[in-house]
Amino acid sequence: MLFGILISYSLTISISYAGQRGQVTNLPIPRFVSMKAPEGNVRRGPSLSHRVDWIFKEKNTPLQIIAEFGHWRQVVDREGEGGWMHYSLLSGVRNVVVLNELTPLLAKPTEGMPIIAYLEIGVLARLGKCNNHWCKLNAEGYKGWALKSSIWGVFPDEIRD
Repeated sequence: MLFGILISYSLTISISYAGQRGQVTNLPIPRFVSMKAPEGNVRRGPSLSHRVDWIFKEKNTPLQIIAEFGHWRQVVDREGEGGWMHYSLLSGVRNVVVLNELTPLLAKPTEGMPIIAYLEIGVLARLGKCNNHWCKLNAEGYKGWALKSSIWGVFPDEIRD
């Protein structure tokens, strides 16, 4: 039963977003942010009186804001898990997480370019420029280009200069 609820919830979210703006910030919904703090409580609702369901425990973890209420942001992680977090725990600095094991980081955004490094699954990287298929990343000092499809924290059609 709970599984069915989660599926219908996620379907509702994906359908209702087109062109939405946050009621508090007037920024696009959904949008990506990252954890500013080394850990942050994820609550069932948008206030301190709501129960803490879990704690995100890694600074720079990318999250997607899907709703706003006062000083609270409803967020989800790459697995679709989430809840409400206080806005002070979040940053507009963009980070991504690597989805595929041994993702090549290339010198230029073209297949066949020299490989600078291989990124392991779960690695967090600072997001730079993105074109239609590639994004420039900085992962622990290694800078290069990775396929958009191999990272989470950027929209498939997002272009960044």
